[in-house]
Amino acid sequence: MSIEVGSIVEGKVTGITNFGAFVELGNGKTGLVHISEVADAYVKDINDFLKQNDMIKVKVINVSDGKIGLSIKQADPNRSTKPSTGGGRPPRGGGQNRRKPSPLGLEDKLTRFLKDSDERQQALRKSQDSKRGGRGAR
Repeated sequence: MSIEVGSIVEGKVTGITNFGAFVELGNGKTGLVHISEVADAYVKDINDFLKQNDMIKVKVINVSDGKIGLSIKQADPNRSTKPSTGGGRPPRGGGQNRRKPSPLGLEDKLTRFLKDSDERQQALRKSQDSKRGGRGAR
């Protein structure tokens, strides 16, 4: 089996690291699926998507100096090819633990943050003033 850029091959996950997964392609050849090529969603922990000894389909995206770069997300024929609106970065919150997006807008979040921050500052000032014998001391 020859490994050519653009070909889709099946392989076995032989190792998982914090930056990607090593996949045995056959004929003693091993390639790397970088963590950014695992899924369209943001991948914080690759173990949420892959396990050792999984059989997966990958697309060969580059071959240089004996190193083989692979992609799982590009091997999926059902993947949408339209560009994301996030500036090339996949949306956050991938994996099985997806959270619902907050119904609050940016202005609401900022308002809530400022209110909480002011309350904490007031409590801190009151605490510090009473310890120093300042305005709040009796």
